[in-house]
Amino acid sequence: MNRFTTETAVGLFMILGLVSLAYLSIRLGDVRIFGKNEYIVKAHFANVSGLKEGLGVEIAGVTIGKVDSIALDNYEALVKLLIQPDIKLQEDSIVAIRTQGIIGDKYVKILPGGSNEHIKPNGEIIETESAIELEELVSKYIKEIKGSQ
Repeated sequence: MNRFTTETAVGLFMILGLVSLAYLSIRLGDVRIFGKNEYIVKAHFANVSGLKEGLGVEIAGVTIGKVDSIALDNYEALVKLLIQPDIKLQEDSIVAIRTQGIIGDKYVKILPGGSNEHIKPNGEIIETESAIELEELVSKYIKEIKGSQ
């Protein structure tokens, strides 16, 4: 009888451990089993250098979504953003690619507009600011210095 309760306790502990491991794997891996009601917003950029799928989308420093996909569309980068369902973006919002710190990761920053109209799911933000490339700025600065000598 004592052996049966020990084996049962070990079995329950193992099952609980496997369920906990599966839950953590799903949560940390950002896997959606049942899906959420996030909606997609599109934006076209001339340059998305350094931006990757899965990076954050922020308003006022608060993460409200993530980059879903990046593709080439008519020689421009088409970025699809997954936005939380409770966030409503105005039609005149501005979306920009920024860098966290001097050499940090890229992220998408949205500056809200003042319009009363909101972007519908699968809609597009028209006003965009592309990524700034540090190498390009340095080369322009060096050319200006050489030209002034």
